[in-house]
Amino acid sequence: MRAKAPVSDIAGDAGVRSSGATAPIPGLVTAFRIHADGSPESLPVDQPIALSHDGLLWLHFNLADVRALQWLTSANLQVPPQAGSLLLSKDTYQHVHTLDRCVYGVISDLRREIGEATEDTGHLRFIMTEQLLVSGRHHALCAVDATRRALEGGQRIESVAALFETIVENVADTMDQVADRVAHNLDELEEQVLADTATDLRQSLGRLRRTCVRLHRQLSGLRIIFHRLEQRSPGNLKPALQFRAGKLAQRLDDLDHTIVEMRERSRLLQEELHLKIEEQGNNNIRVLSIMTALLLPPTLVTGVFGMNIKGLPFTDFEAAFLGTALLMALASLVAYFLMKRIGVIR
Repeated sequence: MRAKAPVSDIAGDAGVRSSGATAPIPGLVTAFRIHADGSPESLPVDQPIALSHDGLLWLHFNLADVRALQWLTSANLQVPPQAGSLLLSKDTYQHVHTLDRCVYGVISDLRREIGEATEDTGHLRFIMTEQLLVSGRHHALCAVDATRRALEGGQRIESVAALFETIVENVADTMDQVADRVAHNLDELEEQVLADTATDLRQSLGRLRRTCVRLHRQLSGLRIIFHRLEQRSPGNLKPALQFRAGKLAQRLDDLDHTIVEMRERSRLLQEELHLKIEEQGNNNIRVLSIMTALLLPPTLVTGVFGMNIKGLPFTDFEAAFLGTALLMALASLVAYFLMKRIGVIR
């Protein structure tokens, strides 16, 4: 069996077909051509697309499609072998690498369902050269969809680095929207906790805190990546590949600060809710203790008169039951006043 060659090493039949544009590219989800003036042109994914072109080309693949993996393995994309291997791998940690003519890596994003973003994490793998951005994912992602809609709306792109910055900014925008939703839910839960209108909010608070933890985990990884890129600032990169890592890092820092504040806020609300639940439990135990103390004297009276021995009082008295009931009530009343005097009952 012949081993698979790296993405950059061979130009097999699929690569020839793609260069000659004689067949559609399998597994392609989104395709755009950015002209020299920055205007985007949406390309039909069910039609052949030539890789040799003037301007910038963005190809976005569904990596869950085996045909896409086969095409990427055999296509002559002219990228370093390690970049091609990362695109086809299943790494789930975030990292970005820079070479003199190529930038590649993995960044996280929120998965997208119909109509809204979810709290589940997805990963975007990408390779970009001066005239080509190849990206892929295993699940639908929010940032890619937002970038696609922005390009369809006519947003101009100056370079492949600007296109990558747009994707990262949309990652931050999506997390910002989820953070706004979490903040709104926290406001509602805080009102219920302070007003004592809800019996148990632990499950809702737990979900919100878990969302904050997930967002913080993703943002921390992205922040570290762009801070490292800003510090290293590789000068051998081509101008088209030099993106503003410092600006992206600052945006992610501000958003992560907001997420951390909401995480701490949810933790404090959980602690306050636990204190209220504990106080309510203590009150219930106190009420039960008082009821037990009030019933103990009547129980003693009934126990005494229930003994089957001679010499019991009221044995020959016609109104013995009423007298015994009155004695039990007086015993409970005496116990009540005693507990009130010592402060057990307020």
